[in-house]
Amino acid sequence: MSDTVLCAALFVFGLIVGSFLNVVIWRVPRGENLNHPGSHCPRCGHRIRPWDNVPVISWLLLRGRCRDCQASISARYPLVELATAVAFAVTGLLIGLSVLLIPMLWFVAAAIALFMIDIDIRKLPNAIVLSSWLVVGLGLLVTAAALEEWGSLVRAGAGALVMGGCYFLIALLFPAGLGMGDVKLAVLLGMVLGWFGWPQVLVGFFAGFMLGAVWGLLLMAFRGAGRKTAIPFGPFMILGSFVALLWGSLLASWYSGVLF
Repeated sequence: MSDTVLCAALFVFGLIVGSFLNVVIWRVPRGENLNHPGSHCPRCGHRIRPWDNVPVISWLLLRGRCRDCQASISARYPLVELATAVAFAVTGLLIGLSVLLIPMLWFVAAAIALFMIDIDIRKLPNAIVLSSWLVVGLGLLVTAAALEEWGSLVRAGAGALVMGGCYFLIALLFPAGLGMGDVKLAVLLGMVLGWFGWPQVLVGFFAGFMLGAVWGLLLMAFRGAGRKTAIPFGPFMILGSFVALLWGSLLASWYSGVLF
């Protein structure tokens, strides 16, 4: 299968998964069932028809409004679908058709859901984080066995311990800045980044704090936020990890060259 075909297929698959993630983002924090009831308008309660539930396209055709009550439908829904589609396509481009693709797609989907949920309620649900430990961990184990990448598996475990341990220590020293949800997320991120290499772990760790610091400064400059203003940190951890996956080796090499 060519890279173009793989990326196109993953883009379409990502649109479908993104549509499901919108359900996850809304229902998991509220403890609601993911299967029942079916998708419906939160204002009028009408069930969404299958032809009105096509990712992105239906939102555009309906002009962002419910067909029955004309209530506005947030643009966030198609944006999540598009973001998932692009992320899946890029993941396929970077990894190719490999057994590693399965746990990585799960990781990307979970990361997008956690990103949005943390913005909404400033929590990282165990239902997503801990299940991702299991799924991604087993996926990496199967990948290591299939491709004889045992060194990568050991490094993934070490990355999870190192990154999770660092975040745990920071949470103990500065409990107002980080919570245990961030620590659990750090274990997952360290596992994935560790599989690819120590440069990815280091860049992912520092990039999260750097992005969070930049955002905090912007809030202070333009929105009058104070030093004690609470902001969700999970999204910056996830963004930092994505930066590390895409450019970790390059950034680490550049920094080493500047430093030495």
